[in-house]
Amino acid sequence: MYGATIPKWLIGDLRSDHAGETGAVWIYRGILFVSSDRSVRDFAERHLISERRHLREIEVLLPPADRSRLLPIWRIAGFITGALPALAGSRSVFHTVEAVEAFVDSHYAAQIQKLEPNGDSRQSLNVIRAVLVGCRGDEIEHYNEARQLATSRPGPVGRLWCALVALGSELAVAFARRI
Repeated sequence: MYGATIPKWLIGDLRSDHAGETGAVWIYRGILFVSSDRSVRDFAERHLISERRHLREIEVLLPPADRSRLLPIWRIAGFITGALPALAGSRSVFHTVEAVEAFVDSHYAAQIQKLEPNGDSRQSLNVIRAVLVGCRGDEIEHYNEARQLATSRPGPVGRLWCALVALGSELAVAFARRI
């Protein structure tokens, strides 16, 4: 899809999507590096496949020159975001994924809304919208599965961690849109 005319505002959004999917891949790598819990590993392996697919789909849309120059930071941040809760156990992993996916759902929803048909019938925008709708659907499934597997709400430390994860996600998007 390289070469299609994509509005500048959308390049920033796609850059943040690419950075986010990169981070997601590394969240699951961090979980798999640390966890020996079979249910956590099965969960992470399934979701890693999905996140790698999302990353490939975004890479088709966004030329390498337009990708975030902070990708090494997003990889490290993702790995830490997966590894730390994996040290604390399965519920911490599931609460973390729930927090990440809640943010990602709203992030993709806002982008999809901006791409609603409004007289601009460029095929490239329709393709991008379809990719984002597909990614968002998977992320909602990940959220629902993590929420179900967590079996209870997080305690005070878990709530603080999840708030930090959400804040980190917001900051990462803000930086990735620009750098």
